[in-house]
Amino acid sequence: MFKRILVAVDGSHTAGLALQEAVKLAKELRAQLRVVHVVDEVSLNWPEGGDFAEIKEVFRKSSRQILEKADAEMRKAGMTAETKMLEIETFGHRVADMIAAEAEAWPADLIVIGTHGRRGVNRLLLGSVAEGVARVAAKPVLLIRGK
Repeated sequence: MFKRILVAVDGSHTAGLALQEAVKLAKELRAQLRVVHVVDEVSLNWPEGGDFAEIKEVFRKSSRQILEKADAEMRKAGMTAETKMLEIETFGHRVADMIAAEAEAWPADLIVIGTHGRRGVNRLLLGSVAEGVARVAAKPVLLIRGK
């Protein structure tokens, strides 16, 4: 059924739970797994006179660390997978759109992503990448709720 599973991680505990579920599914289904992390370089307010290249590299380094941690978790579970850093470099793109686009381009059969399950004002103010992915993706999305 699902032969190519894409899982999005952001370094949070909830993303870790999504990764664990994706690994479990991939092992059971003998599916390929791809882990992605999105670096959003344009949604931040850059300080005037700041060194953009230096700040950008800090975010890329953090992304590499998140992906390396995910890779170590997968190896610990006896699984290997591709990891990929996705970068938003132009205005108008959102993290959810990037994840959905990567699922199409790879192509994935399933997207796995963690959700914090925010409600009310927190959901309104913070939004939800997971909800955005579920809304825009053409692929099935498995939401893993944080505990």
